[in-house]
Amino acid sequence: MMMFNSCDGQTKAPVVRPATQANRFYTGDAKELGLEVDSFLANHSGQTKYNNVRALIVPHAGYYYSGNVAASAYMTLDPKKEYKRIFLLGPSHHEWLDGASVNTEADYYATPLGNVKVDHETCLKLTQNDSAFFYRPEAHDREHCLEVQLPFLQRRFGEDMPPIVPIIISTNDYEKLKLMAEVLKPFFTDDNLFIISSDFSHYPTYDDAYEVDARTGKAIETGNVEEFIATIEKNARSGKRNLQTSACGQFAIITLMLMLDNQYEINHLLYQNSGDISGDHSRVVGYHSFAFLPKDSTSFTLSDSDKKLLKEIALNSIKDSLDGKPITQSHSCPSSLQAKCGAFVSLHKKGRLRGCIGHFGEDYPLYEIVTEMARAAAFQDPRFMPVTRDELDDLEIEISVLTPMRRIHSLDEFELHRHGIYIRKGYRSGTFLPQVADEVNWTKEEFVSHCSQDKAGLGWNGWKDAELYVYEAIVF
Repeated sequence: MMMFNSCDGQTKAPVVRPATQANRFYTGDAKELGLEVDSFLANHSGQTKYNNVRALIVPHAGYYYSGNVAASAYMTLDPKKEYKRIFLLGPSHHEWLDGASVNTEADYYATPLGNVKVDHETCLKLTQNDSAFFYRPEAHDREHCLEVQLPFLQRRFGEDMPPIVPIIISTNDYEKLKLMAEVLKPFFTDDNLFIISSDFSHYPTYDDAYEVDARTGKAIETGNVEEFIATIEKNARSGKRNLQTSACGQFAIITLMLMLDNQYEINHLLYQNSGDISGDHSRVVGYHSFAFLPKDSTSFTLSDSDKKLLKEIALNSIKDSLDGKPITQSHSCPSSLQAKCGAFVSLHKKGRLRGCIGHFGEDYPLYEIVTEMARAAAFQDPRFMPVTRDELDDLEIEISVLTPMRRIHSLDEFELHRHGIYIRKGYRSGTFLPQVADEVNWTKEEFVSHCSQDKAGLGWNGWKDAELYVYEAIVF
């Protein structure tokens, strides 16, 4: 083993954090462990592999129970991808920290498959940046949530496994979690992989676990941290017997979600709970896996038939409302219309605007958004009286499908006529669609300033210290 030189020239043995969970959460026999992990991975040999996975959420129970779900996540990784480091974020099961402990002492983490190098320099850098990060040995000594991830990573990356940054997060202080996300965000790049270690529902019945975990999983898929927190709170109030938590790694998940900026595709990979493995349905633990990938706004397209169908859906939604029918979402749609993206529906009558309502966010299928927004534009736009049946033949429907939003930090990244702008500060927000630029004779700065003042209510210069996002629109 490599020896290290101290500042006084003396050599010292590296500090190795021992495999404390061997023969507890997984076998301590190296050969058996390799075969076991490989067999789990082989179950998902047909899993799509990506060369740009930015983060995974994986469970951390004993391999007998959660190994299959964990493998579904690890098989999405391209073993040829050259990550600089792997950040491991998980909860503390033994110590309350009111912050996050980064292991700045260990040089290696041991497993029966060998030692995994720690990126000591990055660990130190994190603790120097903000007081929310520190080092507490007791947070790492007995903790299993990070250790159990290592054999999967070792088998997936082999000898080329990148060094790790082990972080235990234990605080319900939202401001501290935001600070952690801010410190970690410069590392949330294509160079690094983030592994978020979390099990989900703890100890309800089998059926209750499926119900609770489905809600939690859908909240994660929205990418909206407020919705995730609200769902965790709703689950806690649900009265489900023996439900101790919806996600033991919720604080690590929140930290991840605070770094997303609505720029990531979230793929749910697999769900099982311990009852699926053991057959005991009286008291179970739930396991989800997710993969997070940067969105590619150029990859989304709509065919002419897609556009025609969306206009039919919009018109039928308005007609159904006039007939007193409820909104139905049972349309048989192609996969392109089931994609989750935002959209605006504009109504014109004899060339004049008759209503326009839209929805941002990638939380509902496109055909559902168009159904809802068409009805809202016809009957809920406060600037206009509700559409009447006599007007139907004169209505022209325009739909603007929005590509995923991208955070910008300078107006140099904004292209007039191509990009729409979305401005957000606190609870205030506003937007101009890209086509607004075609109707006015404004400069780029005037476009953004008018949006800030007229739409977001932040004043002419309010955009300068607000969050700015751009997006494109497929208009038809």
